Amino acid sequence: MTLRWVLLAGVLAACSPAPESESVMFTVPRGATLAAVAETLSTRGIVSDPGFFRFYSAISGRARAIKAGTFELPAGAGTRVALAALVRGQPALRAFVIHEGLMLSEIATQAERQLGIPYEDMIEAAGDSTWKFRLGVPAPTLEGYLYPSTYMVRFDATASEVVDQIVRTFQSEWRDEWTARLDTLGLSFHELITLASIIEGEVRHDEDRRYVSSVYHNRLRRGMRLQADPTVIYALGRRRRLFERDYLLQSPYNTYQIDGLPPGPIGSPSIASIEAALYPRATDFVYFVAREDGRHVFSRTFAEHRLTINQIRNGG
Repeated sequence: MTLRWVLLAGVLAACSPAPESESVMFTVPRGATLAAVAETLSTRGIVSDPGFFRFYSAISGRARAIKAGTFELPAGAGTRVALAALVRGQPALRAFVIHEGLMLSEIATQAERQLGIPYEDMIEAAGDSTWKFRLGVPAPTLEGYLYPSTYMVRFDATASEVVDQIVRTFQSEWRDEWTARLDTLGLSFHELITLASIIEGEVRHDEDRRYVSSVYHNRLRRGMRLQADPTVIYALGRRRRLFERDYLLQSPYNTYQIDGLPPGPIGSPSIASIEAALYPRATDFVYFVAREDGRHVFSRTFAEHRLTINQIRNGG
């Protein structure tokens, strides 16, 4: 047995971890010296003796294999566990949750709350020209293309890296057969995501999703305005109860004032809403109204629609 392995065998017991306790976050900057890493681990309470950490790293031949990044280890983990984690280079992760239907501004707010990434940085990253070119997005930002899901994000991830992770997920969820379906519907990719985002904003119950889609498809075919409340909310820039004056707001996103679809999505649609936009129910409905429980009642004529509204208002 070589001297090196004799020494290693002799120190293994000395670098056993302490009983597991609370987790500690620490960062190894790029280009950090072994001495600096050892001092950081000691300061954070992960190892007790920085000199021993330097010695063990050197004698094991792994001193130059330590990776940069942000890591998470139990306090008192010990030299052997700490070195193994730094050499493996698996960074600490945290969850970032994006709910269905959120606007870009709301996602940026959540990124600041959940990840500590400045709001302005997320907005700027969502204007990435590379991704807009790849996806063919004719809009200032990637609004609508930030796929709603739960993401495991590195602690030290930048806004650009987070947006890249999210949009790659969106891209991976898109199915080849959907592209062919766009031609059948006579919609562009961007128009489809826009329509899906409006459906997402309207629907609270899955069983309504394809019926709401059919109403919008029918209205588009007949040259009727969509008159979708979620587009008014988007035009206002914040969620609140709508008043009569709000429907008069002059905005390219207010579908009470414009013909056809708005210039882009009004939030992040789920896969269910994308599928509903692609495959609407075959109906001749052109109106719907929501009951108190959020479910919708659909009508073929304006007279039916007015009757339904009166019935709902009178508790019917």
